[in-house]
Amino acid sequence: MTPPALTDARLDITGRIATVTMLRHDVRNELTGTALVNDLIGVIDWINAGLDISVLVLTGGGSAFSSGGNIKHMLAQQGAFAGDIAELQRQYRLGIQRLALAMHRLEVPAIAAINGPAIGAGLDLACMCDLRLAAATATMGESFLDVGIIPGDGGAWMLQRLIGYQAAAELTFTARIIDAAEAQRLGIVLEVLPPEELLPRAAALAATIAAKPPQALRLAKRLLKAAPRQELSDHLDLAAVFQGICHRTEDHAEAITAILAKRPPVFTGR
Repeated sequence: MTPPALTDARLDITGRIATVTMLRHDVRNELTGTALVNDLIGVIDWINAGLDISVLVLTGGGSAFSSGGNIKHMLAQQGAFAGDIAELQRQYRLGIQRLALAMHRLEVPAIAAINGPAIGAGLDLACMCDLRLAAATATMGESFLDVGIIPGDGGAWMLQRLIGYQAAAELTFTARIIDAAEAQRLGIVLEVLPPEELLPRAAALAATIAAKPPQALRLAKRLLKAAPRQELSDHLDLAAVFQGICHRTEDHAEAITAILAKRPPVFTGR
């Protein structure tokens, strides 16, 4: 399939890796007043519709990963939707919440390369990814209460699943900004790197993952996403079905043959 045309981001494809760079540095890659939500959803739908991509890498162009919302737009909304709660709810459902649902249904692993501040919905966007790497200079914050609102994009659902209720509650209730080192201690990010090493490390990690059998990789992500909402018996049933699919793939046979022959495998996605 033809890759989607993007408005406020750039899509680069290297082998089985798709890298999206958000390009609205003028507004610190904010999500609510740009085309970035639609751009990201378009890339996700394109990836899910085909079998050519195995990993999505997401990063910010310029100094910020994403500042989330724009307080000037919030002020305008205050006047535009004064008293109209139903319309404001509709704006959330048709806006930032579509991104949360799209990231949740993404079929391939996603890596956030957090190059700078990830604030509010920007932090939540990073948390929507499976893995997060951060530049040592990056900062993060679940800062909604500082502007008198709550995480309307699913952040309260995602953050506590990532780091536990108490740590998520402290970050949410205080709205404090943390540095990359603390984010790593809390379990928000996997690795902290010098800024110049961030994208090369993200590319290397993506390449390692993209080298795995494509069908099994997607099934493994589906299994991980399903596990928290399943009883063990239900999870084992699903795992058995997915395992049956994997056992019948050409890539499974190739993996075993390559190991026995002591050579690198060549996977075809079949």
